[in-house]
Amino acid sequence: MANLEKAYAADIDIRTADEKLPREGVALQVEEFNADGAIYRKNGVTVIAFEVDHGDVIKPAYGYRIEYGGRSVAISGDTRFNENVIKFGTGADLLIHEVAIARPQLMVEGYIQRIMAHHTTARETGVVFARTGPKLAAYTHLVFLASKDVPPATVADLIAETRTSYDGPLEVGEDLMCFEIGHTVSVKRAAMSNSR
Repeated sequence: MANLEKAYAADIDIRTADEKLPREGVALQVEEFNADGAIYRKNGVTVIAFEVDHGDVIKPAYGYRIEYGGRSVAISGDTRFNENVIKFGTGADLLIHEVAIARPQLMVEGYIQRIMAHHTTARETGVVFARTGPKLAAYTHLVFLASKDVPPATVADLIAETRTSYDGPLEVGEDLMCFEIGHTVSVKRAAMSNSR
């Protein structure tokens, strides 16, 4: 984080001098954590971090559960299939999970195998959704792998693979998608404009 602050030093200096913004407004405050548990509690909001598995050398990697007013959202973060996602995702109103998919003919490629080894397949994620039982399951960080000769799988392929292990409510994330959590979880999609 200190290097990020250094990278933006010129911008910070300009805004401080030109816009008369207080330097404290851009000060970084880092609180590190290294274990599962609550990392934030304020105004009824609790954020719980839990370790996930994004590969042997990408450590640490974390998912999060946010609780407020008797409602909860769990977010897997980047991970392979992981029991901690199931533990902390169980009973969540909304479980948002990353996913990767590659057509079978791509799986002979070493680089594809390495990428897939860091993520959760749609079938595996379906198992997570089935075991946690959220009111709504949603995909994020969609990894659709392809090559020069093999096109990426489709969203329909992703859903079909998920349905081999999960038959509950499912949404595939889109840019600017919003969720409203009450007794049910509703989805709002952004009106996308084709104009530039």
